[in-house]
Amino acid sequence: MMFGWVLLSLLVCLLRKGEAIWLTVPASGTKCVSEELHNNVVVLADYFAISDDHSNPIPTISVKVTSPFGNNLHHKENMTHGQFAFTTTEAGNYLACFWVDGHNPGGGSLTVNLDWKTGIAAKDWESVARKEKIEGIELELRKLEGAVEAIHENLIYFMNLKHVLQTS
Repeated sequence: MMFGWVLLSLLVCLLRKGEAIWLTVPASGTKCVSEELHNNVVVLADYFAISDDHSNPIPTISVKVTSPFGNNLHHKENMTHGQFAFTTTEAGNYLACFWVDGHNPGGGSLTVNLDWKTGIAAKDWESVARKEKIEGIELELRKLEGAVEAIHENLIYFMNLKHVLQTS
């Protein structure tokens, strides 16, 4: 019984909440973020630009998202906001890079808000609840079940990775 409570506590701590990150993108140069992901992970992201000097019109940015082997997953230019979604097909480091478009007025830096969600955090639980007509405790248990499955998949991935590293 004690093991069950410890496991439940661990699961609650490991559940990833979707939180946005803020990037200061210089007037010239690129700012990138990356995440190490394994195969078959859903990624959802929203981004938007905010002028540091609050100028109008809002400066535009370019964004490029690439897989570990350099495959383009998302590439947009002259954007003030956007979103992307994909399911990973390669294990490794996924990279999202942002830069200020060269024709922006003022030429200063800007801030990009990036809300990047992966795996179980990317699941649309409101749709699941409506579709399956569940709510309250049952919905929370379903979320925990999804988290347990995600942790199990991560453990298998890391055990396989450890085995590969030990044999090479």
